Amino acid sequence: MPEGHTLYALARDLDTAFRGTSPVVSSPQGKFADGAALVSGTEVLGATSWGKHLFVEFAGDRILWVHLGLIGTFTIDTTSYAGEMPVVGQVRCRFATDDHVADLRGPMVCDVVTPEKVDEILGRLGPDPLRPSDVRSDPDLAWKRIQRSSKPIAELLMDQAVLAGVGNVYRSEVLFRLRVNPFRPGNKLQRKTWRAIWEDLVALLPLGVATSKIVTVHDQVDEVARLLEEGEEVRLTERESYVYKRQGEACHVCGSRIRTQVVAGRNLFWCGNCQRRG
Repeated sequence: MPEGHTLYALARDLDTAFRGTSPVVSSPQGKFADGAALVSGTEVLGATSWGKHLFVEFAGDRILWVHLGLIGTFTIDTTSYAGEMPVVGQVRCRFATDDHVADLRGPMVCDVVTPEKVDEILGRLGPDPLRPSDVRSDPDLAWKRIQRSSKPIAELLMDQAVLAGVGNVYRSEVLFRLRVNPFRPGNKLQRKTWRAIWEDLVALLPLGVATSKIVTVHDQVDEVARLLEEGEEVRLTERESYVYKRQGEACHVCGSRIRTQVVAGRNLFWCGNCQRRG
């Protein structure tokens, strides 16, 4: 499932391509025909995201709400004439102007909603590390939920009501970076440990937006941050990781074997030695 940095970048690109335009919105697949008719030919006021949820705002208080789920994709193509773009696959929703075509396939959620519904959705979500300055992204809101729960921190980090946008890769990697035992109950976690987790996510997710890859290994993090600060182009040929999808391999730090176990429906990866105490 795409993590928060992917949705943030997608919202940015949709905003750039369609803000101020009045695209033809259709549903080649047919499942979203009624919703498409509500917004087709209406001006796009902007696009944004919160965690794993995407919102495209149209004039007239109509907002397209999208959650990609496990298999959803939303691609944007530049074209000289939208009418010539063939439909490939099961396209739930298409935005088309003379300059751009965006095709949504396989989403878990695709619906036209009101601003009040968006407020309700956001009210169910935890703070978003990609928006640390937003009043709704107060890490103490997440901390209150964490300290009341006996669930392991690895499970709580995947709960979008606790923290918005964090998925399996970031939870595994950040917990290793900070040497946190992934099975430590939330109500046994120290507040300073939670703040360290939050601050690490706030630092790492923007690197994911900038590179379209999840960057977590310290040397790579430092290099990407330096290049971005200097305004230089960042090119990453592959994603490195400390523990993610490295089950059975040697830990880069201590040499112990990386372990894996299903937690919150996804394969958690961790080092039993480095993260033993937490």
